[in-house]
Amino acid sequence: MAQAQPGILAPIPAHARYLEFVLRAHQSPRRARKVLSALKIDRGLVVGLGARLRRGLETFPANSSPANSSDGPHIPSTQADLWCWVRGEARGDVHLSAEALIKTLSGAFRLVRSVEGFKHGSGRDLTGYEDGTENPKGKNAARAALSGGASFVAVQQWRHDFDAFNRLSPKGRDHAIGRRLKGNVEIAKAPISAHVKRTAQESFEPEAFMLRRSMPWTGPRGAGLMFVAFGKSFDAFAAQLRRMIGAEDGIVDGLFRFTRPITGGYYWCPPIVRGRLLIEF
Repeated sequence: MAQAQPGILAPIPAHARYLEFVLRAHQSPRRARKVLSALKIDRGLVVGLGARLRRGLETFPANSSPANSSDGPHIPSTQADLWCWVRGEARGDVHLSAEALIKTLSGAFRLVRSVEGFKHGSGRDLTGYEDGTENPKGKNAARAALSGGASFVAVQQWRHDFDAFNRLSPKGRDHAIGRRLKGNVEIAKAPISAHVKRTAQESFEPEAFMLRRSMPWTGPRGAGLMFVAFGKSFDAFAAQLRRMIGAEDGIVDGLFRFTRPITGGYYWCPPIVRGRLLIEF
């Protein structure tokens, strides 16, 4: 019986490595899918296929807001063919697993991006604010994230401008997020641009629930949050992103005062049978 990849619903690990690949020149998608089907999948690895490997899959759209205005926040698309989330509790083990995976896939895929992630404190963003407060839990998490054992994942690497963040007053920071840093209490009278208000999952029609599995990252390109959201489709993520960039009403999410996405990709995470990906060759 097909099951979901176990790393999707597993708790956030202490360490991670995010790998993105493209097909090598003259490499057929059929051959590449056969290579992937031989991988051993456990909670230490989540694999997502891009549109070239999954027929009919959407690619990540690039757009701006509001209403595609040139002065709105830019949302880049850096769609790859394969996304892998290597997870673990020890940094050394994650490094070794990632390097072994890169070598295994090297005949069919070329690595184009590698980002190291980690758990910060109890699960906080590098700004200090708690991440994923309203995440669905238990059976609700599975309902939000899975469809027949498969899942659709949206991945964005957000780079923080810490100088801009530090220029905000404590009240300004809280109002950008919509929660108080101390105690993580939601601010009832936060401005309409507050992130919590813009993305309240139950405020959409239909409701836009998804399972976030984001982690902070640091590297040569700066630091920020690797946003990872699993859903039974891309609809919930797309609805939330449209509201964040002001496409509905011209009001831009307060997060854009200090952070911007620098990547964006859509991937399909196939189910597994006996620890192997269930995909067509």
